Amino acid sequence: MKKSLSLGIVPFLILFLIFSPGVQADEEEIFREYLWTEVSHLKPPKRPRIGLVLGGGGARGLAHIGVLRILENENIPIDIISGVSVGALVGGLYAAGVEVEKLENIAQNIGWEKITNISTEALVRLLVAEKLLSTEKLEKYISQEVENKRFDELKIPFACVATDLKTGEKIIFREGLLAPAVRASATIPGVFEPVEYRQRYLVDGGLVDNLPVEVAKMLGADIIIAVAVSADFTQYSTANILLTLNQAIYIQSEVLTQEQLNKADLLVLPKVKDITAVEIWRAEECISAGIIAARKALPEIKKLIMQETFTRLFPQ
Repeated sequence: MKKSLSLGIVPFLILFLIFSPGVQADEEEIFREYLWTEVSHLKPPKRPRIGLVLGGGGARGLAHIGVLRILENENIPIDIISGVSVGALVGGLYAAGVEVEKLENIAQNIGWEKITNISTEALVRLLVAEKLLSTEKLEKYISQEVENKRFDELKIPFACVATDLKTGEKIIFREGLLAPAVRASATIPGVFEPVEYRQRYLVDGGLVDNLPVEVAKMLGADIIIAVAVSADFTQYSTANILLTLNQAIYIQSEVLTQEQLNKADLLVLPKVKDITAVEIWRAEECISAGIIAARKALPEIKKLIMQETFTRLFPQ
C-alpha cells in the first residue's frame, strides 16, 4: 500500500515551495501531489466535509456520472450528496454503493420503457383523455438496484428534494426508503402522476429547488461542489401543450439554478445545453461532457480543499 507523507513535514514542504526559487515546475507538481495524497486521506474534522450537489435536468443530468468518475479517480472525498430529479437518481444510487461503472452501464442501456409505462396507447390517453403516465416502474427499478435500502443504510449521507403539488412546499427526504423518495423527486408534473406519500402528492423537486445547495449545507457540508446541467431553452419547440409545459418548467428551473450557483464554493458545468430532458439515448455524450467539465474544475477543487485543510491543521 502506498504510504502518504507524515503531516509533521507538511509545513516544511509548503515553505520549501514558497521560498525556493530553484524549484522546477515538475518538482513542484510532485510535491503538490504528495500534499494532495496526504490531504485526501484525512477524515473530517481534520479536513473540511465535502458536499456534492447534483442538479436537475432530465437526460442532461447523466453528465453527473462523468463527474463522479473523475472525482473518484482523483480521490476527491465525497462526504455528503444532495440531489434533485435526475440528480437524486444518480446521487441516490451512488450513495447506496452502486459503482460508477454500473451507473455508466445503466445510463447507456436504460430506456423510458424501463422506468415508465410509456407506450403509444399511454401517450394517446395522455393527449386525449388526460390520463397521466406513471413512474411506478422507476421506483421498482431503483429499489432493485439498491436492494431496497433505507436512507440510514446508505454508504454516503444523502438527501433529495421533491415538491408538494398542493402546497408548493419543498419536501426534503432524509429518512425512510430511498426508492420512493427518488421517484418523487424525479416525477415530472403534467406528464406523470404525482407520487402519493403520507397524504401528500409529490412531484419533481426542481420546481422549488433545482440545485439543492442549502440541503447539503444542512447535512453538514463545509465545501460545496455543485454540478449544474443547464438547458438552452431558447432552442426548444413550444408546438403543443406538452412542449409548452416542458418549456415553462425549464425556465423556472433555470431561474432557481442561477440563484443557487452563487451559494456554492465550486462549480462543475458540463456543456449539455443542446440536449433536451428526454434524450436519454444521448447518455454517452452527457457522460463525456461531465468528464470534461470535472477535469477542468479539478485544480480549483483540490486547491480549495487543501487550503481549508491547512487552515484547520495549522491555524495562525
